[in-house]
Parts: sequence; structure tokens; C-alpha cells
Amino acid sequence: MSHLFEPLTLREITLPHRIGIPPMCQYSAHEGLANDWHFVHYGSRAVGGAALLIFEATGVVPEGRISFGDLGLWDDAQIEPLGHIVRFVKEHGSLPAIQLAHAGRKGGVGLGWQKQATLPPEEGGWIPVAPSAISFGDGYAVPTALDETGIRRVIDAFAAAARRALAAGFQLIEVHAAHGYLLHQFLSPLANQRNDVYGGSFENRTRLVREVVTAVRAVWPERLPLLVRLSATDWVEGGWNCDETVELCRVLKTLGVDLVDVSSAGLVPWAQIPVGSGFQTEFAARIRREAGIPTAAVGLITAPQQADHIVRTGQADLVLLGRESLRDPYWPLHAAQVLGQTIAWPRQYLRAAPVGSTGR
Repeated sequence: MSHLFEPLTLREITLPHRIGIPPMCQYSAHEGLANDWHFVHYGSRAVGGAALLIFEATGVVPEGRISFGDLGLWDDAQIEPLGHIVRFVKEHGSLPAIQLAHAGRKGGVGLGWQKQATLPPEEGGWIPVAPSAISFGDGYAVPTALDETGIRRVIDAFAAAARRALAAGFQLIEVHAAHGYLLHQFLSPLANQRNDVYGGSFENRTRLVREVVTAVRAVWPERLPLLVRLSATDWVEGGWNCDETVELCRVLKTLGVDLVDVSSAGLVPWAQIPVGSGFQTEFAARIRREAGIPTAAVGLITAPQQADHIVRTGQADLVLLGRESLRDPYWPLHAAQVLGQTIAWPRQYLRAAPVGSTGR
């Protein structure tokens, strides 16, 4: 059986072990540009031993950001600031990935530690777009429903951002279709009430995700992996559900997706979510089993034994630690000690490493 510190190969990329960092917005960019905060944040997790670092939700267009503090890849000027961080991450043994995103109706809000509501333009907000003119909730603007020309622009923007990600040196791309953002909005009948080819049936509601994945895969090298993040369920009756997620993942596999990053919720603010230790892992296990595609588990995974159990029992191929990695950037190094496994330490830190450790 695989275990937490066994390598994982996706196409021509091999992760040295199964611990990764999921995308977590830092709300610290200016005009989409990465800066010193991002360098320290991602650099410290690379030094800390993460096998995979997925950079935060990065807007493919300015209005595709969650907030004015989000990273972007809609302009060539944004390539090199990211590339500077990517080179450091690679030097320290982590594989850099980036999540390409469009926030849809949840865009144009305050920074993550501020009140979440649509800001007026003079405070850094904008009128968002969505599949239908349905607000996310109290304090959020009614979005403009995208027409087919607007949808085509979104697809083209994802492909253009993927080209820039390659120029920056990223080795994996994750398409964000979860947490109530634009692609998830198209998937869920709670947000998508269109009556054209992008609404109604399962085939129509999944069309935009399939078209974005196809466009990105067309410009992303065959040797490099493509990931998709999905919310397996809206946790609301009549919303997107796990049965549909499994069916979509079967299709995504044929379109060149190599791994599904499995999360949940985010589509509506009134969802009742049974939050608890590893509460989303069951979805990763089911998708892996029924769709026959590798998965990543995420959500309140905190202990080394818990993470190792997820991999050893075949529930997921990769474990992503979010909040826990914010508390402890060196979690992989510490987990290896707990589990009696060997992991390379930064040469600069070898004096503090367990006896017999190797440097990188």
C-alpha cells in the first residue's frame, strides 16, 4: 500500500511524497502582482518540506479576482514576480502549481479579514458576472449574467493565463471549479438558471468547466499535470451533489485531467455543513473509487497519523494541509519524524535534523 512519504507520479512530474499545500488566498497583492509577502509565504513552506505548493486563487481577468488583493495572471507583467518565487520553490525541492480562477458573483469584495460584501468601485470593488443575475447573499451585488460572448472571453482568459503560468515556470495548473466561484456557479442549479446551452441539464451546466479544461489542456504541455478543484456537494437540497461530481470526474479524466482536488460547499451562504475532522475525505475516496481518477483530500486534516491513514487506505493519493500549514510551515518535516520516515532537510537546517537525515 502507498503511504504518506511514498512518491507520486503524475505524467512526467514526480512528487517526492504525498503532502501538499492547497491554495489559500493571501489578499496581499497590488494590481495582481506578487510581492515579498508571497515570496516569504510560499518560500517558507517549500523550505518546510511540502512536496507540492499550489499558489492561491489567481484571477484570469481583473474582475475574476475575489478581492483587489488577489494575485492575477491576465497581464505579462505579472509573470516575473511569480517566476521569482517559483524558482526559489523549485530550488528547495517543492513542485510549484498555480490555481487559475474566476470568482464570478463572489468577486469584488473586501480583503479576507474584512467584511465580505461587494465593495463600490471607489473602494476597489466592481459589479461581478455570473451565469445568472442572482446575488450570492446579503451585501453582495446582483451580478451581470454572462452572454455567450462573455463566456468565450472567460474560456480564452483561462487559456491565456495558463500560457503565462508556463512562462513563469509552474509545473502544474489547477482549474478552480469549487467554493461557489464562477465555474462552480455554472455547475449548480442554485446559481445557474439559464435556458441556453449552458444551463438546465447536467451536460449543459458542466459545459463551461469542460470547455475551460479543454482550452487549458490545449496550451498546457502534455508532459505536465492538470488538476481541477471541485466542491463535491453544495450541502443543500437541489444543489450540486456528489453523484454529479463523480459523473463529471469521469468526463474530466477523458479530457486530460490528472487529479481532482476534492473540497465542498461555498455556493450559498445558508448551507449546513457538518464540519469535523477530515469531513470531506469521504468524497475524495468515492471519486477516486468510482471515477477512477487520482484525488487529493483536504479539510481539517491535522495529524500525521491521520494523513498517513488517508493514503494507506486508498481514500486519496495526496493530502493537502491548509490551516495546519499556516500554524506550522514545517509540518512535513515534523510528520516524517512522527511516522519514522526519511525526508530531506534543507542543508542550512541539517544541524537540527534527526540523525541520518540528508540535505537538499
